[in-house]
Amino acid sequence: MFESAEVGHKLDKKTYEAEEPKLRDALLKAQIALLQKASFPVVILVSGVDGAGKGETVNLLNEWMDPRHIQTVAFSDPTDEERDRPPMWRFWRALPPKGKIGVLFGSWYTQPIVDRVNKKLSTAAFDQQIDDILDFEAMLAAEGVVVIKLWFHLSKDAQEKRLKSLQKNPKTRWRVTDEDWKRFKQYDRFRKHSAHVVQRTSTGHAPWTIIEGSDEAYRSLVAGQTILDRINAQLSRKSVRESRVTAAKSYRKPDTKTVLSALDLSKTIAEKNYDAQLEKWQGKLNLLCRDPRFARHSLVVVFEGMDAAGKGGAIRRITGALDARQYRVMPIAAPTEEERAQPYLWRFWRHVPRRGRVAIFDRSWYGRVLVERVEGFCSEADWMRAYAELNRFESELTEHGAVVGKFWLQVSPEEQLRRFKEREQVDYKRFKITPEDWRNRKKLPAYEIAANDMIERTSTDIAPWTLVEADDKQYARIKILKTLCDRVEKVLKS
Repeated sequence: MFESAEVGHKLDKKTYEAEEPKLRDALLKAQIALLQKASFPVVILVSGVDGAGKGETVNLLNEWMDPRHIQTVAFSDPTDEERDRPPMWRFWRALPPKGKIGVLFGSWYTQPIVDRVNKKLSTAAFDQQIDDILDFEAMLAAEGVVVIKLWFHLSKDAQEKRLKSLQKNPKTRWRVTDEDWKRFKQYDRFRKHSAHVVQRTSTGHAPWTIIEGSDEAYRSLVAGQTILDRINAQLSRKSVRESRVTAAKSYRKPDTKTVLSALDLSKTIAEKNYDAQLEKWQGKLNLLCRDPRFARHSLVVVFEGMDAAGKGGAIRRITGALDARQYRVMPIAAPTEEERAQPYLWRFWRHVPRRGRVAIFDRSWYGRVLVERVEGFCSEADWMRAYAELNRFESELTEHGAVVGKFWLQVSPEEQLRRFKEREQVDYKRFKITPEDWRNRKKLPAYEIAANDMIERTSTDIAPWTLVEADDKQYARIKILKTLCDRVEKVLKS
């Protein structure tokens, strides 16, 4: 894999001095075009052997282009805040918006390779992490992100020579650490497992470019030219995204029995029992979230359902059981300009809670397969691939200890109409009803088809959907609280 990079490529000074100004000019022009078009972001991964010129190359890119529109992030050991969340959280936060360039010095490849070298990962676990990375990069590519992966390589002899040279010079001595020499002693293991990763993850949409790093002029021009070619290729590419759809496609007849149409919406709870049940389950949820074992977990609660189904009231009964310092409620509406400039899941990753905390989503990441599908805000290809992406997202949450509780609140069309009219007539409820609610009501059949598809494709063992019969609000609230308690208690006991 790395043999061709060990030939010892060199570039004479005259050639470099002739080519460097032209490349700088072309890169700056491409960056300006990228900024003006603002239709896709660029992520540059800088990885490879210690001493191969990674840092110098990152500095050079900031010198050759406008650094105001380059976001450079250097990743080291995770902070306490980062350890409290799934491993990919810190990389999601570092993604640049459309029109910008993000340089990631170290990346999602570093930790798996280091852990494999240090025998903290088995072969199977290592390959599973590689598969997860491939899925992640495929998702980025589908969202239009240009991922440029640069691997800087040195032979073992060249690395030793480079490290000694840096250490000998008083001006560069600080750049060589004990950890660098420790890794040098493990050179052969790093080479073996790095080659495996590069070979497995060099894909059509995110290929690796291997750069021999011993000659500064050569590596600079190759890195710059690779970046220029990838940006220009994307700038010149015409959009191949599918045209917007205007309505959800029906994959079943409207009169076919579904998981939602089969719900018994007549279920109720006796008024005299409600207060006692509410106190019981709120008290239990409070105790579970204050249990010392909960400090190793987090709770993510997702509410979806029909308009006026009682999501807000259910959320207030959950928050009423918790310490206000422990939870956050995220009402999800149409994405902002900042959020539209990022891959779809970015705005949800940023709200992933730390261990010991609770995040409650009023609407959620399922908007892509519900409102965006029905209203034609995304292409069919986008919402069709979203099912697998959402399942992977929740898998990453649960693997890191999160309890994911997902609730779909269902009301009958008759009960929804009654609540709509009540909201129009009661002063303090009038703000809850909008023209959008009435418009959505006309599309109930399309929304029900989309919801049934969503439930069937995303109700997993680790994050199942709980379908809530919500014609009786009090019954719905008790069912939700009890389900949450059962889910959290089961995880704490495991």
